Amino acid sequence: MSPTAPLPAHHRREIVRLAVPAFLALIAEPLFLLVDAAIIGHLGTAELAGLGVASAALVTAAGIFVFLAYGTTSVVARHLGAGDERSAVSAGIDGLWLALGLGTVTAAAVAVWAGPISAMFGASPAAHEQATTYLRISALGIPAMLVILAVTGVLRGLQDTTTPLFASVVGFGANIVLNVLFVYGLHWGIAGSAWGTVIAQTGMGVALVTVLLVKARVRQARLRPHPARVLAAARTGIPLLVRTLALRATLLVTAWVAASLGDVPLAAHQVAMTVWAFLAFALDALAIAAQAIVGRALGAGDRDGVRLAMGTMVRWGVWGGLALGLVVAALHSVIPPLFTPDPDVQEALGAALVVVGLGQAVAGYVFVLDGVLIGAGDGRWLAWGMVVTFVVYLPVVLAVRWAGTSGSSTRDVVVLWLAFTGFMVIRGLGLGWRARHEDWMVVGAR
Repeated sequence: MSPTAPLPAHHRREIVRLAVPAFLALIAEPLFLLVDAAIIGHLGTAELAGLGVASAALVTAAGIFVFLAYGTTSVVARHLGAGDERSAVSAGIDGLWLALGLGTVTAAAVAVWAGPISAMFGASPAAHEQATTYLRISALGIPAMLVILAVTGVLRGLQDTTTPLFASVVGFGANIVLNVLFVYGLHWGIAGSAWGTVIAQTGMGVALVTVLLVKARVRQARLRPHPARVLAAARTGIPLLVRTLALRATLLVTAWVAASLGDVPLAAHQVAMTVWAFLAFALDALAIAAQAIVGRALGAGDRDGVRLAMGTMVRWGVWGGLALGLVVAALHSVIPPLFTPDPDVQEALGAALVVVGLGQAVAGYVFVLDGVLIGAGDGRWLAWGMVVTFVVYLPVVLAVRWAGTSGSSTRDVVVLWLAFTGFMVIRGLGLGWRARHEDWMVVGAR
């Protein structure tokens, strides 16, 4: 099969089969934050700004361990492609135990140091108080968040994106009900929103672990933790951990700069970043399909299939990003009132959403190529590439902080988001360069 030939119809259908459920499941997490933002935004600007700080810290605390999903998908898919399902599931069990250990330690650290962590962003005293409350409670859900990542990675590697979708739909529905009940029914304020999300995430984690245990027993895979194998799983994830740390550092520095501009820009940036995350997870559905398909194809020794699938998914990612971006830009004046009654925040947010929308075509390109290289196990290059991208972006975003406020919250937020879009362009250039080479296409089960 020539690498330049059109992708066969059954392969396109496979991409859709994996990507559509993955898309619906991926948007559950940002939907949690969107619901929280919509509910808390009507409590006041300080509460919304506090959520912005807490969300940035919480997503970072859990998000740095995204290798639990990404790395596991690649390893499991390679074993599946090589015809060894028992080893595939066993590798997933190692990831589950690793997730439980990391989640417990991280939750304890975040709960104990919630105040100092929130203070690092330099928000106003009122916003800091709200952020500390939300972060301390939400820390209890971190173990479940990491377990969800690990089990979802196993299921994706097994070419199953439907089960995580079902868990996400149920969890999202429970999150809405619990948030409304606790915040408005019991008048718990921002604490009620945090408790609702923790309970919903824990339920999702329990359900997904149950599914994995059933699959493990059917394939007679080992269930007990083996320290050496768990440590081996941790070492395999180190490059992706470095990549994710650099990415999270980018998001944290951007949020820190937003906080320095005042509560109105910070509140607008929080909602804009939540919308951006929603779009990112939507576009990342193709990246998830890429991880599963590329890992399995390389495990089976099919390099031509990798090239064909990559070309198709990159095109779909760019066009999908363009379509989503145009929708967001067109709704830039409709979305803000859904999150806040503050006219100043609405104006700043509306302008930021135009920039968010215009950058989505680049985002689609970036996310697909990132997924392809993760599926290939090219973690070392991804780690160095993200670190270099962060270093290049740092003086750009710091220049926004050094310039200070311009007197217009709208202008400040737009400049900040233009800088962040520049980060995505830089990232895309690096990934595009790497994808044109061949040395990341290593075939075999390992």
